[in-house]
Amino acid sequence: MHSGSESSSAPLPQPFLEQLGAIIPAENLLTAPADVWVYGYDNSRRHTPPAAVVLPTNHQQVVEVVRLCNRFSVPITPRGRATGTPGGAVPVQQGVVLSCERMNRILHTAPDDRYLVTEAGAINVTIQKCAAGMGFFWAPDPTSAAFCTIGGNLAYNSAGPRAVKYGTPRENVLGLRAVTGAGDEIHTGVCTSKGVVGYDLTRLIIGSEGTLAIITEATLKLLPLPPAKRTLRVIYKEIQAAAAAVSRIMAQPVTPSVLEFIDANAIDMIRTHSDSDIPAGAGALLMIEADGLESEVDAAIQTISKAARGTGMVELRTATSQEEIDALWSMRKALSPALRTVAPKKINEDVVVPVSQMAKLITGLDGLARKHDITIINFGHAGNGNIHVNLLIDPDDPRQLSRAEQCLDELFTLVLDLKGTLSGEHGIGIEKREFVGREIEPATLALMRQIKAQFDPKGILNPGKLFPQE
Repeated sequence: MHSGSESSSAPLPQPFLEQLGAIIPAENLLTAPADVWVYGYDNSRRHTPPAAVVLPTNHQQVVEVVRLCNRFSVPITPRGRATGTPGGAVPVQQGVVLSCERMNRILHTAPDDRYLVTEAGAINVTIQKCAAGMGFFWAPDPTSAAFCTIGGNLAYNSAGPRAVKYGTPRENVLGLRAVTGAGDEIHTGVCTSKGVVGYDLTRLIIGSEGTLAIITEATLKLLPLPPAKRTLRVIYKEIQAAAAAVSRIMAQPVTPSVLEFIDANAIDMIRTHSDSDIPAGAGALLMIEADGLESEVDAAIQTISKAARGTGMVELRTATSQEEIDALWSMRKALSPALRTVAPKKINEDVVVPVSQMAKLITGLDGLARKHDITIINFGHAGNGNIHVNLLIDPDDPRQLSRAEQCLDELFTLVLDLKGTLSGEHGIGIEKREFVGREIEPATLALMRQIKAQFDPKGILNPGKLFPQE
């Protein structure tokens, strides 16, 4: 919700740069302003170029770089492919950006034990292809899967639509190899499906946005590819009917593998900017998938269809062949290009409320849109109440930006009043850090700061992120 730079750092001392050059080969160390410029941004509108960029190619180089930065108290901003939206990969104190993009090897596969070990810079889709070749998949599948790294997925606990059935990265990572802010190498977790020795540091580090440790390797839990899949598209007259259907679907025994939601404004945009067969009178839409054994999936989709039917339903369509499935999903895939056309600099937030509160959230958002004269498009992962709220404004217009900031302030208040949370998978970064105190009480926040200090005594790992500024 903010654009521009945020900086508070002096140039790096020459002895530090000389020692850094002894650790990282010249071709993997960038210091020229033109070279480091691109590493000053992520998918937010913020930009602060770092003083230097290191591109390590192995774990030991990360260890040595962190130890050097710790000795000189130089801040480090860990980074993957920077597809995140809240400014988490922007080096607000300049210093060093440590990009894991060249640590992209899959180190070990163990299909008999259902896991693989990968470096943090591997792309999500590369992992999916490797797993598929063994008859498996890794559950997290964010929209940016073709570009984002595993390290970035873990930093934000980014999950995607399959989380409704298969969970987030926290449920799908067995262990980590990482480097703390003090330069200590740590191993967390296990290679087995069960293990309770010691504290669960794996789940603590996942979602910590690089403020506790830099993840260099991850042991990912694999799941067998389901042999069959069915897809439903269900259209309702209004959001209340769709929200009631989501509650019914999530209350019955069969859990869908995907349960996505699109509101009336999004439907209108799809109609305007693409060929669409959506019937008139559509006020909300659900995209639903079920997967499993061929002998079970038809019964599952019948059970889900029964729960989806109810007052306010306009249409229910089922797809079984890949061609039919692609046709139904083509409508949903038309939404993102339409949004980029209409508002290329839109503000995108991801909030979560209990599934039973979705209707109140969308109704409240409609009220905020009218109050602040802002078009708001809502879609997302209905099965776990994770809604992506898109404010279609031009942030370069100060008046529009001011209205949007007030709207977001009231949006976050609404979400917390509905017993929700400020972010489901996009993270906090810079954009939401000043709101964190509304959700987390002071005693809990103080404990989190103490944990941060144990992992990172000098506060060099991704400073200025996650917590409100003191």
